[in-house]
Amino acid sequence: MAPVENNLPPPQKAAPSNQWPTHPEIEPRETRNLTLLAIHQVVFRVGWIFKTENVIMPAFLDSLAGAGWLRGCMPALKRLGQSIPPVFLAERLKGVRQKKFALAACMLLMSLPFALLSIACHASATQRYAWMPALFLVLYALFFVFYGLYLLSFGTVQGKLIRPRRRGFLLLVSTFWGTLPAMAFAWWLLSYWLDLPGGGFGYIFGFTAICFLLSGPAVLLVSEPADDGPQRPTPRAIDCLADTWSALRRDANLRRLVVVAMLFGSGLIIGPHYQALAREKLGLSGMHLMVWVITQNASVGVLSLFVGPLADALGNRLTLRTLILGSAIAPLFATLLAYNGQSWAGLFWLVYIPLGIAPLGLGILANYTLEICDPADHPRYLSTVNLCLAASFAFSPLVGWLVDLVGFSTVFLAAAGLILLGGRMTFGLEEPRHRADEDRIGPFDASG
Repeated sequence: MAPVENNLPPPQKAAPSNQWPTHPEIEPRETRNLTLLAIHQVVFRVGWIFKTENVIMPAFLDSLAGAGWLRGCMPALKRLGQSIPPVFLAERLKGVRQKKFALAACMLLMSLPFALLSIACHASATQRYAWMPALFLVLYALFFVFYGLYLLSFGTVQGKLIRPRRRGFLLLVSTFWGTLPAMAFAWWLLSYWLDLPGGGFGYIFGFTAICFLLSGPAVLLVSEPADDGPQRPTPRAIDCLADTWSALRRDANLRRLVVVAMLFGSGLIIGPHYQALAREKLGLSGMHLMVWVITQNASVGVLSLFVGPLADALGNRLTLRTLILGSAIAPLFATLLAYNGQSWAGLFWLVYIPLGIAPLGLGILANYTLEICDPADHPRYLSTVNLCLAASFAFSPLVGWLVDLVGFSTVFLAAAGLILLGGRMTFGLEEPRHRADEDRIGPFDASG
């Protein structure tokens, strides 16, 4: 007897669990949440352009004290501040039922250091006090403590509410549409403020504080279902470090990733020294700061048009590799310009085009990290990568001292070599999209 033909359609393969959260309230509201998160980041970027790490902030410190080692403290304070506290607070964030409230609180806290710095600049408008460099560095470090918690919170909210294949789209929308108003405000306000006595830094920092504060309400409007389960007890610091070590020990891919991140960080360490090279070797300063700020942010906006779709279509691993290798162009080109002297000074603004790669590279690094672990481990993995990235920044004051000792070119060429090595190491990273197609999720085993 012939078998009865089965006309039923074959069972559909279940969507990989790491492609989308399983909560039924999330998917119907994804577009709304993506829009709100994009609006939040657009306003955030308007404020961020007024404190560009490679231009405005080191230029202000150099106006107070121009020592290379002091300028070199900035990357160390930045990276250590934004990397160490999240390690100890990742588990606490994991226990917060609605992460959007933690994200909004971070925006309020991030505005405070710049508000205080603005007040200090106005109070000392007629003279520079000896305590100003120390105050600046303290507030600078405090800001990045809050910014590190912001990155942890934003990454967790994004990981919870936005599916992996749309996170690149969020990066594109928020970066590109944030760049346009940011450049417009910079052209309008910086062109006036930089001509004021003392550089107008009091107004610049005050505007930054206002923008950070105004970016918070959009976060509170995000539709986020509360996580199940009771509030977790606050873990001990030793337990947090143990969890970080455990994640590194059991996941071979994570170990390689943190090495890649540390090598990529070599390019970030020398960031504050570009404007010093231009001032000391090429005689550029003043209004050139505005041109460099706008150029770098325009670069970020234009590159985001390609980086976001590339990450969504071909994966974060390939995108990360491309960005890391591309970031080596900036120190190599700056060295070439310095070698040719003031005859090539008019081309220095071009250096800030490849410098626009760095913030996109960090965003893709975070997105890749989100893909290689269970959603419940997002805070721990993000904080682990950031902590290991910070390890290389402990050498930042030494790098600043070496700039004074051996010159810009030697330091910049060494940084370019380390960046290229980091790009080479990305070829050994696993591709999480392959695992998603096989319905597998979680950290790579020690033999991976």
